[in-house]
Amino acid sequence: MPKGKLPKRYNTVAMPLILSLLMTRVVSAISIVRAQGLTAPALAMWPSAWAIAFPVLLLVLPMVKRLTAVIVEI
Repeated sequence: MPKGKLPKRYNTVAMPLILSLLMTRVVSAISIVRAQGLTAPALAMWPSAWAIAFPVLLLVLPMVKRLTAVIVEI
């Protein structure tokens, strides 16, 4: 294992973490700015708007994997 890298087994947590951080930041920013405009209170609200996404993603990930296996040939 190269120095500074996580073992391969952490891929199932690391990928959803990175994806959820990126996607939820973008989606929550767009929705807050569209609803309230680009204001200081809106920007202050932004971090709390996406902080719950990663735990939810981990909860639904097994269901999504099963659904994907039903519709995609392995």
